[in-house]
Amino acid sequence: MFKRVPFLLITFMVLFTSCSDETTIFQDDLQDDVLLENSQAKLLSSISYDKSGVLDILEEEQIINKSFRTSKEELAGDYPLTLVAQVKSPTYQGSDNLTASHVHVDGNFAYVSYNTAGEDYLGALDIIDIRNPYSPLLTSRLFYLNADINALQYKDGYLYAVGGVNAEASATATSNSFIAKLMVVNGRFDLSSGIVYGFQEGFNANDVYVDNGKVLVTSGKDGSLTAYDQNDLSVLNEVPFADLRSLSIDNGSIALLDAGTGITILDSNFQTLKEISISTDFGSATKKIIDFNGDKIIVSEGNKGAGIYSYSSGSLLEYIPILINPDGVDQSDKVTNAVAANEGVLLMANGGAGLCLSEDNGNAADLVGIIELEGSINYVASKDDYIFAASGKEGLQIIKLNRPDASLEAQCANTPRYKSSSNLNVDQGQDLAYSGSKRFNNFKVSGNLLLCGSWTVREKVDINSNALFAMSGSFVVARNDKRRNVTVDQGATMRIEGDITIYGDLILNDGATLEFLGGDSKANIFGNVIKNGNVTITGDFEDIRNKF
Repeated sequence: MFKRVPFLLITFMVLFTSCSDETTIFQDDLQDDVLLENSQAKLLSSISYDKSGVLDILEEEQIINKSFRTSKEELAGDYPLTLVAQVKSPTYQGSDNLTASHVHVDGNFAYVSYNTAGEDYLGALDIIDIRNPYSPLLTSRLFYLNADINALQYKDGYLYAVGGVNAEASATATSNSFIAKLMVVNGRFDLSSGIVYGFQEGFNANDVYVDNGKVLVTSGKDGSLTAYDQNDLSVLNEVPFADLRSLSIDNGSIALLDAGTGITILDSNFQTLKEISISTDFGSATKKIIDFNGDKIIVSEGNKGAGIYSYSSGSLLEYIPILINPDGVDQSDKVTNAVAANEGVLLMANGGAGLCLSEDNGNAADLVGIIELEGSINYVASKDDYIFAASGKEGLQIIKLNRPDASLEAQCANTPRYKSSSNLNVDQGQDLAYSGSKRFNNFKVSGNLLLCGSWTVREKVDINSNALFAMSGSFVVARNDKRRNVTVDQGATMRIEGDITIYGDLILNDGATLEFLGGDSKANIFGNVIKNGNVTITGDFEDIRNKF
C-alpha cells in the first residue's frame, strides 16, 4: 500500500542575476505528487535472486573472432565476478515504464533514481541496505507522480535528487528543472518535516554534486550550472550554459560536459580555468557522464565509446571503443552512457551493448570484454568490491568483484599464480597449489588441490573419491537460473577457509568429509545439502540459508 505524505507550505523567493530571474525554495504542498511505499512485503519482494551467481565475461578476442572458443584451448579468465542480486524497477498502478537512471553509494547504502522515457513524468527513489553482501535489503522507496529523477547524491543525512517536473501541471514549480532535499534516517526517508525544493532554468536537471557546503546542479538545454547552499537550497551562484550533461569535482576543480562545446574546467568561484574542445555528437536530451581518474578525465561519448583526456594538457589520450556482442545490437542502442573507475578497472555503461570492462594500466586502457548482464545499461557506479549497474527495466544489478583482500594476498604470495585452462582437472596422484582470481568453466579434482584467492565455476564441481580440495578465500559455483551441484565423493575431503556459495546442491556421499577452518567461514547454499550415508562435517561456520 501507499502512504500519502503531508507537507508544510512555506514559500519564499530568492533573487539573483543570471540566466533566470528567480528561484523558489520551499517545502511544498505536493501530497498528491509524492507517495511513500509503506508495504514491507513489496519492498522485500523487490529483491530478486533469480539470476544471481557466476557472471561470464565475453572477452574481446571472442567477440572479434567468433571461432575463438573452438580454435584453441580457452584459458581461465580474470575477474571472477558474481551477480549478488537485482533490485526490480518500481511499478506504479501497473505501469512498468520506470527505468533505473543513476546510482550513488555511500557507506552501507546504495541510492537509486528512476525516470520514465518519453513525454510522461514518473520517477522514484530507492534506498538499499548493502551491509550484508549476501542479502541486500530495499529499506525505503518513494514515488514522484509528476517528475522524473535523473541523478542523486547522499550527503550528511540528506538525499539530494534532481530531475524534471511538469511545470505546467504544478501550481508551484517555476521551471522544469528542480532539486529536492529529502531527509534520510537509518536508511529510510523521513518526510515529517517536508521536502525542500529549488528550481532553475533548463529543460531537465541531469546531475548533482555536493561538495564543501554547496550543491551543484546542471540543467541541460538552455540551462545552467547552479550552486545552492547545502543547508537551505538558497542560490549562491549561477552560470548559464548551452547544453550541460553532467559534472564532476576533483580537488576543487569543477569539470563540466557541454554537449555543444566539450569540457570546461571551472574553479570554485565558477571562473573558467581551461576548455577542452570535443566535437562528438552527444545526441539530444541524453545524459552523458564525465569523471576524474587521477590526471585523466573520462567522458562517455555516445557511439564513440569513452574518450580519455589529459587534465593537465587537455589532449585526447585515447578512445575506448564499444564492443558488440556477437548476437548483435541495434545501432541506436550502441551508446556509452556512463563510465566509472575503480582501482585499475574502467567500466563503460554502453546501453544495449552491455557493461564493458577494461583494465587501466596507467598508460592505455586494455579492453577485457562485456559482462554477462541483461538489460540496457544506463549508468554504472563502482566502489570498494562492488559494481552497481542501472540497467533500465532490469533495475539495479549488484555485482561483486570478488577481489582477494590484502591479508589473503600476503598469505598466498609464495603460491604460484594459476595461468592455465578454464577446465581445471587435477588427476589422481597430482598435488597442486595455486593462487589468484580466476573464472573456470569446469572443475574436477581427483588428486590434491589447494586454491588461495577468489574463484568462480560456471558448471558443476566434482571432488572425486579420496581427493582433497582445500580452498582459502572465496569460491562460487553456477548461478540461480542455471544451477549446478558440488559433489564430494566417498573418502574425499573438501576443506574451506573463507566463503563458499553454491547455486545448486551440495552432495556429500558416504564417507565424505567437509571441514571448515577458522571461525569466520560462511556457507551460502541455494539448493540443498544432501548427505548420502555417513558423512563428517567439522568446524565453525555461518550457514547463511540454514541448509545444514
